[in-house]
Amino acid sequence: MEMLFSLMSFALATACTPGPNNIMLTASGVNYGFARSIPHMAGVVAGFIILLAACAGGLGLLFTSFPAVHTALKVAGGVYLLWLAWKVANAGRLQRTDSESGRPFTFLQAAAFQWVNPKGVLTALSAVALFVRPPSALTDTILMLAVFAVATVIAVTVWTAFGTVVSQALREQHHAQIFNVVMALLLVVSIVPMVI
Repeated sequence: MEMLFSLMSFALATACTPGPNNIMLTASGVNYGFARSIPHMAGVVAGFIILLAACAGGLGLLFTSFPAVHTALKVAGGVYLLWLAWKVANAGRLQRTDSESGRPFTFLQAAAFQWVNPKGVLTALSAVALFVRPPSALTDTILMLAVFAVATVIAVTVWTAFGTVVSQALREQHHAQIFNVVMALLLVVSIVPMVI
């Protein structure tokens, strides 16, 4: 029970705190609404759970054996996040109708992003190291995947809903632009501790 409580606390803390996924989902909720952001949300959940399963299956050993691979992943993730921050900052006015040119992340884009998201990779590696014990690796992994799936669903739902609610206050073009720039800056700031 102690391990389960610790696992749930760790999963909720890492899934719900601000990071690239949550910042981008908030911006998606603001710019596209909750319904149009559902594929993005589902992609985050599925992509992270697959990443977590891969780490439990031995991906962490690759990073331990070849630190350069981990470094390359962090650099690639950092560069990609900077590009996403630029896209968020320049999103312009709110895009809340289907006829608008902007589009939220697709399921596949969000799922693939998990593999270059430094926070996600570090969380997955840490979770496996902390909560998967060799004698009970299979049951620990299944439990860990289930707990993280629930925590991630909660996080993506709350952050996207928050963005949708905030969008009501951002009807004016000027306010929307300020919001997008602030979200972009938060995205850049979220990169620093993960890359360093």
